Amino acid sequence: MNRQPSLLFRLFRHLVLMSGAMVMLMPFIWMLLTSVKPPDEIFSSELTLWPQHWYFIENYSEALTRIPLMKFLLNGIVVTATIFLCQVSIAVPVAYALAKMRFKGKKTLFAAVLFCLLIPPQAVSIPWYLLMYQFGWLDSYMALIAPFSISVFGIFLMRQFFMTIPNDLIYAARIDGFSELAIIWKVMLPTAMPALVSFGIFSIVAHWNDYFWPLIVLNSPDYYTPPLGLVNFRNDDTGNDYGPLMAAATIVITPLVGAFLLAQKRFIEGITLSGMK
Repeated sequence: MNRQPSLLFRLFRHLVLMSGAMVMLMPFIWMLLTSVKPPDEIFSSELTLWPQHWYFIENYSEALTRIPLMKFLLNGIVVTATIFLCQVSIAVPVAYALAKMRFKGKKTLFAAVLFCLLIPPQAVSIPWYLLMYQFGWLDSYMALIAPFSISVFGIFLMRQFFMTIPNDLIYAARIDGFSELAIIWKVMLPTAMPALVSFGIFSIVAHWNDYFWPLIVLNSPDYYTPPLGLVNFRNDDTGNDYGPLMAAATIVITPLVGAFLLAQKRFIEGITLSGMK
């Protein structure tokens, strides 16, 4: 009798979680099924989830041939990978200094990092645009990469993780003759791999899906990122061509889904151990 409420509670909890998961997954399921439907079923007045006729080859072939989608995907890989490498090369040493070193103004500097977390990127888009114009970097990879080469969120996340690492590990490395830079890259970074993976997921997803900033600084399709490239499926006369559009969107998000599934264990560890909620 005492176990019955517990069992009912667990069933109710799983039912709520499954319902929430379905709500979150439904747009992706709809996108995937729309990508394999013919146009008459997409625009049908009857609401049908499962396609009556499969239009997989036609929609995905048009998605890959109508626009240079592979070029846009390559641009996205170059931009997101370069941004992430720049962010890591700056965030890790700064986070180590804020977590393990003693110097004047340390608390003030960390407070400034926290304050920068409150500033949305859209608020500084105009100053960044003017700076890119002065440098002559508009319509180039530099315009996509330079404004995001420093991540205050990355500094905060890595600092929170470094705070959990015992100081004895650093003292032992110093006794062995390691310099501070060697400690950062050979001791602290391998130890902080879960936090690094977590930050990588956040960074790559954010910049892979970014539409706002590339729309402002790019004119040439040669530098289009995947979200900006999807706009090419819009027809001014007939509206969106939803079949190929959903097929292209499915191709664009597939690398993100795959990366998260491969790194989800490390991602959860990094969020948990760094104290993020």
